[in-house]
Amino acid sequence: MRKSRFTEAQIIGMIKEQEAGLPTVEVCRRHGLSPATFYKLKSKYGGMEVSDAAKLKTLDDENAKHKRLLADTMLDNVVLKDLLGKN
Repeated sequence: MRKSRFTEAQIIGMIKEQEAGLPTVEVCRRHGLSPATFYKLKSKYGGMEVSDAAKLKTLDDENAKHKRLLADTMLDNVVLKDLLGKN
């Protein structure tokens, strides 16, 4: 997945600007992103504080690590079954 050019703090700041009454189009123009991207980020980070976003990132990283470990284990099981089945 492509890394965002904005930090979590910047994204949350943009969302707070929009929630404070600044039109979405103006927020997007100021920060150089499309309204579709803004709303996608808002759906992910809306209602969060910076500390919450940091926790979310940590959990996402940990989840990705566990998914890789599970995939490796499942692959090892398939290989072992194939080896034992051919004997």
